[in-house]
Amino acid sequence: MKEVEANYETAGKLGLLPEEFDKICEFLDRVPNFMEMSLYSVMWSEHCSYKNSIKWLKTLPKKGPHMLAEAGEENAGLVDIGDGLACAFKIESHNHPSAVEPYQGAATGVGGINRDIFTMGARPVAQLNSLRFGKIDNERTRWLLKGVVKGIGDYGNSFGVPVLGGEVYFEECYQMNPLVNAMSVGIVNVGETVSATSYGKGNPVYIVGSSTGKDGIHGATFASEDITEESGEKLPSVQVGDPFQEKLLLEATLEVIKTGAVVGMQDMGAAGIVCSTSEMSAKGEHGMNIWLDKVPLRQQNMKPWEICLSESQERMLIVVKKGMEAIVEQVFDKWDLNCAIIGEVIEGDILNYFWHNEIVASVPADSLVLGGGAPVYEREYRQPAYYAETKEFDMRSVPEPVDLQSVMDHLLTHPNIASKRWVFEQYDTMVQTNNMSTNFPTAAAIINLKGSEKALVVSVDCNGRHVYSDPEIGTMIAVAEAARNISCTGAEPGAVTNCLNFGNPYNPEVYWQFVGAIKGMSAACLQFQTPVTGGNVSFYNQSTVGNKTEPVYPTPTIGMIGLLESKKFATSLAFPTEETVLYLLGKNPIDICNSQYVSSFHNVRLSPPPYFNLEEEYQMQVALRALIRKGLICAANDISDGGLYITLCESGFKNKKGFEILIPDGFRHDAFLFGEAQGRVVVAVKPENEQDLVEYSYENQLPCQKLGKTTSGRIFINVQEYSDIAVASDLYLNALERKLSN
Repeated sequence: MKEVEANYETAGKLGLLPEEFDKICEFLDRVPNFMEMSLYSVMWSEHCSYKNSIKWLKTLPKKGPHMLAEAGEENAGLVDIGDGLACAFKIESHNHPSAVEPYQGAATGVGGINRDIFTMGARPVAQLNSLRFGKIDNERTRWLLKGVVKGIGDYGNSFGVPVLGGEVYFEECYQMNPLVNAMSVGIVNVGETVSATSYGKGNPVYIVGSSTGKDGIHGATFASEDITEESGEKLPSVQVGDPFQEKLLLEATLEVIKTGAVVGMQDMGAAGIVCSTSEMSAKGEHGMNIWLDKVPLRQQNMKPWEICLSESQERMLIVVKKGMEAIVEQVFDKWDLNCAIIGEVIEGDILNYFWHNEIVASVPADSLVLGGGAPVYEREYRQPAYYAETKEFDMRSVPEPVDLQSVMDHLLTHPNIASKRWVFEQYDTMVQTNNMSTNFPTAAAIINLKGSEKALVVSVDCNGRHVYSDPEIGTMIAVAEAARNISCTGAEPGAVTNCLNFGNPYNPEVYWQFVGAIKGMSAACLQFQTPVTGGNVSFYNQSTVGNKTEPVYPTPTIGMIGLLESKKFATSLAFPTEETVLYLLGKNPIDICNSQYVSSFHNVRLSPPPYFNLEEEYQMQVALRALIRKGLICAANDISDGGLYITLCESGFKNKKGFEILIPDGFRHDAFLFGEAQGRVVVAVKPENEQDLVEYSYENQLPCQKLGKTTSGRIFINVQEYSDIAVASDLYLNALERKLSN
């Protein structure tokens, strides 16, 4: 009896539930030893198994005419973009490591997501990121921000992949638990990809890249628990990255794929060797014998279970065709990288791990993995009380500001809106010389596909405040805004990857947010015909201080790619140097709900999401792209955070153009200028094209409202002169740096 209790206690310390321990015993038909328990604990952690989310993830739309690899089939999504090219892309979180060691947490997040791309045979061409922190005037926030940004910059710059887009938000709920979501985009020739699989009895199994150390052990388990005041003690769970080693590994990997010797390959990320060996084996319906004593180590006296679970970075598992070992070893020797045979493929479903020819663990590969034996749970969910409170918001209770200039200055300098120049100037945006947005500011990043008429367009978007107020509508908005940014460049939205950041799934109110977000994402992706290619679920994003536990805002970050059929249609957000007429496309309701204005200027915490209609949004974007192809628009910028005023300023900064606009009679001035109703885009039109724009809009039932015109620099609203664009630009560009220096 004592032995049984001890087993349950050990399993519990490793994060396994009692019923999960019982299930392991059934799979093995015996009691697992400590190492076997450890293997299941990491592979059945939320981070690896998605046991609390997979039921709902399966409901997301994943079919599309250009899909080459659907969600869950490979390390990343793969989409045909024409001209014999495919795009591999994915977004993932590294939230928990970044909370305790921001530099390495963020750096290894960048390294890991890039490996997911190049293990498929694709060369990474762009990185994006989505970051969330607490209040900017907090000392810990500044430490986290500076560490995360430096980690992303140092790793990406050294690795040689440009950061082309991203977002940074500051909200109190992220104070202890920041969100660090990294996205990588790669290009590969169709038919030249490699799968994360293993088959062929007798084929050798190699570990290549860096040596293995004790960093990151149980990192997957750490990512599946709350952040507390004691989380700093788990620093060994954070991996340590080496971007120069990763650069060598990238080149060696792409070279070895061309030899034709590779059967399958997988990045060694979360859960290390056990993850790669089990997932590749389960997919290929074969087993492996693995000799852990043959793994190259950088630390002495490592135990077998430590070697198996280590998450040391810059490592890959490769299954090679028997007889081609010398070819593979020659490639990795050339790049001065470890290349060691640590196992062989066997028939059956068993993974045998050896230590000096003695079996230390023997488990069925399929029993470890998502889609196999990993548990699947359906959690209870319940609508939280605050949701009803959001519906009680009455816009009439918010007084219209007497001084509009004070609101303008407040929004221009708010850290959620102000320029993130301090951040992105630490990133190399020009390496590889594919960035088409450097001197041509656009609503989404444009990647030049050299040798092709086409260009790839990428965006990352989410407003956690909108999702908190209504998870279903807020997530639809996140998808719609990502698509809107892409449409503003003239490109067609293509496919989605997601990073779903939520609190504890055992909390019914948190799980309600998760379910709502999945429903909203499904509806929006179906409407925009942007299948979900995969991504990442990150639960347990909440902090516990004393007796108080606070989840972060539900933050389902959307990464989207689109295709610009011809670079000649590329459209900037910047007003041109000559004077143009300004129009607003899309329905324009009187609305201030859940705007940055009402949230931070009036301190209204709860209100419904801003006006949103999915069908109207879709039709507006279809019309916008058509107008761009007709050559009737010379600039386009979507309205989002901060409303119309911020959009006009952003478009004016590049060429120092002000604007002169009129607010319609009966329209609340603050709603017109600062409301965040969705489905709206500001376009600049040459005077000679104005009539054609109006006629097209009328014929296609597109709401189209004339705002006014651009000026040489001054800002006029209803004839009254406000600040000029130079002053606004100074406030906007320098606000973040000034806040950090203070």
